[in-house]
Amino acid sequence: MNTFHITHRVHHHAEDMYELVASVDDYPKFVPLCHDLRVRSREQRGDLEILIADMSVAYKFIQETFASRVTLDPQSSQILVEYLDGPFRHMENRWQFKKVDEGVCDVDFFIAYEFRSRALQLLMGTLFDKAFRKFVDAFEARADVVYGTTGERPASPATA
Repeated sequence: MNTFHITHRVHHHAEDMYELVASVDDYPKFVPLCHDLRVRSREQRGDLEILIADMSVAYKFIQETFASRVTLDPQSSQILVEYLDGPFRHMENRWQFKKVDEGVCDVDFFIAYEFRSRALQLLMGTLFDKAFRKFVDAFEARADVVYGTTGERPASPATA
């Protein structure tokens, strides 16, 4: 199974970064490899919002669509994405947003995935690894567009 984890410090409020990642409908505008995203359903369960979404990823002649359950938990500033159907054997990712200072937060991103097909793993694995390394940067750049920049970037903590 492939895993990727990074904690990245950004010069934006934790609440803003949470809202940006929770706005899955906007992903095709800026998320690497995201060709399309369709929310099938939304359900409120107490403080949690549960989405079922289909995301299409594309690169050159390859396009795959997968379904996932997205659990939005604003109280704990966490987003959990669980795989439901598509080309993976397993896929799960988590986002967490931690306030560091006023207007500064750490964005923690973790993903674990394994393709169902060995051929697809060989074809898409390296591409996915490269894309995941750009995810947090893509969200930070989007936050700069949506919320503006505040100047100098804060130093990031160690990344894995």
